[in-house]
Amino acid sequence: MSTANTDSSKERTDRTVLDLLCRLESVTVGDLAREMGVTATAVRQRLNRLMGQGIVTRTTAGSSRGRPCHHYRLTEKGRRTTGENFADLAHALWKEIQEIEDADIRTGLLSRLAQGLASAYAPIMTGTTPSERMLEIKQIFGERNIPFSVDESQSLPKLTVHACPYPGLATEDRTICAMEKNLFSNLLMEDVTLTTCQLDGATCCTFEMN
Repeated sequence: MSTANTDSSKERTDRTVLDLLCRLESVTVGDLAREMGVTATAVRQRLNRLMGQGIVTRTTAGSSRGRPCHHYRLTEKGRRTTGENFADLAHALWKEIQEIEDADIRTGLLSRLAQGLASAYAPIMTGTTPSERMLEIKQIFGERNIPFSVDESQSLPKLTVHACPYPGLATEDRTICAMEKNLFSNLLMEDVTLTTCQLDGATCCTFEMN
């Protein structure tokens, strides 16, 4: 089996574990083994990997037989990860936004969406300089498998997105790019400009400070 197929299978299995943890709240290795139809050893391997990524946490409690019992649950990071399943809902909501005829209302709504997303990320944004905050944005989106990079070689740092976080939405309506620009401006506490865009044929999207 190729490495790509192995990685894909691993991701699907991890997603199954995360979905079960989301549904069952707190589970044991035995619970997961029965639900998934695999061995306890296979479940432990996956849980150990997910714990290493900070997605799953484990608590230990005594049992009637005197042996400790381990319970597994999602961390806050894990809950954000499982929430990525709602792409269909995002597309439906975005379509409704597109249907708003009044441009001022539509622009105001997009601005509020960007502010809302920025507020959700704000508690984990502790950097005091634009470079530090760009690196935090890179980490946040990296946890969602969206590759970012930060170029600090010039007087002002540049933030580059190597894969669109909203590929389906962006191809339908590029105003998603404007919302993303507002989001990064809010997170960086500095106005930024989208200087290159994949929708214009560039290999990546680059945001530069004004």
